[in-house]
Amino acid sequence: MVPDITPSVKFIGVDDLDLDLFESQYVVPEGMSYNSYVILDEKTAVLDTADGRKGDAWKANLAEALGDRQPDYLIVHHMEPDHSALIAWMLERYPSVTLVATAAALKMLPQFFEGIALEGRTLAVKEGDTLCLGSHTLKFVMAPMVHWPEVMVSYEASEKILFSADAFGRFGAMEKIAFWASDDDDWACEARRYYFNICGKYGVQVQNLLKKLAGVETAMICPLHGPILNENLGYYLSLYQTWSSYGVETPGVFVAYASIHGGTAAAAEKLAEILKEKGCPKVAVADITRDDLAECVEDAFRYGKMVACASSYDGGVFTPMHDFLYRLQAKGYQQRTVALVENGSWAPSAARVMKEMFGAMKAVTVLEPVVTIRSRMHAEDLPKLEALADAILQA
Repeated sequence: MVPDITPSVKFIGVDDLDLDLFESQYVVPEGMSYNSYVILDEKTAVLDTADGRKGDAWKANLAEALGDRQPDYLIVHHMEPDHSALIAWMLERYPSVTLVATAAALKMLPQFFEGIALEGRTLAVKEGDTLCLGSHTLKFVMAPMVHWPEVMVSYEASEKILFSADAFGRFGAMEKIAFWASDDDDWACEARRYYFNICGKYGVQVQNLLKKLAGVETAMICPLHGPILNENLGYYLSLYQTWSSYGVETPGVFVAYASIHGGTAAAAEKLAEILKEKGCPKVAVADITRDDLAECVEDAFRYGKMVACASSYDGGVFTPMHDFLYRLQAKGYQQRTVALVENGSWAPSAARVMKEMFGAMKAVTVLEPVVTIRSRMHAEDLPKLEALADAILQA
């Protein structure tokens, strides 16, 4: 049975428990949800479709929610295929349905559905346009680059529901996590990993959307992935404010290391130990050769300070560290303080490359001293690590 969001708003989304990599790159051990909604009023609106992987299940949910009604509108908030794969099927199945989307989304449609017939079947909407369904009215708010250029969100005025597209989403299938987000569910953990890896580059655009929504009375947020948010909305909004402004969420230091034979790992672990002994409020440590890089990106943004520890390799930096720093740059890493530890048996080069990569990022301060170890950590390296820990804590 499809669950009710309210008596007039039905949830017809589907879970994907078979997916190993979301967007072919992010591990999803708890699966993924593709959320979709139906508003039943004098006019009926379907809000987004789903991924084609779960098309049959979504069609069944849609049929159950509609009963003997015909949909009047299909609202397209976002054209990414995990939400739009069934648009062509909808237009064929329901000849009278009108597709409502931004002009940019309508222009994009033929790229995904070759030969799709749209003449007389679309309604292009822009900032502030409304669509009356009867007692429910949708107001459309443009959200370009959150996180594609054609994105919009919609606000239903009578029940004060924000249909937020990919914003406020998180990894995980509803069956595995929770349908309604609550204090018992650690929403922030997977929502943070989702945000910085999906939307992290677009903080300015997320800020623009938050400004448009400021002062809008919202009772519920219905995203395209993950639980429905209907309690303590200030908490979720404050996290998005911090994340999208690249603020520091948790005071502390993230120590990320890429070690070939264990020498760099030992130095990183020792530095973490020293930081804790000196009173650092939180020290998170990750082996980026083995740990999930998406989680490492998440932690790099979560904390205000980071230590990058890497072996030298082929006259540069060990490739897992290079890959990690490339990801940070691609996701807009900024407004942070970093420290460097390099290891080199005969010609240390890792720090040079890491400095260059951090130098290409916005407002990233690289601390001195850079610590260089030779093959293995030795007694004479401990004062250097102590001095680096002091510099990190004083920064």
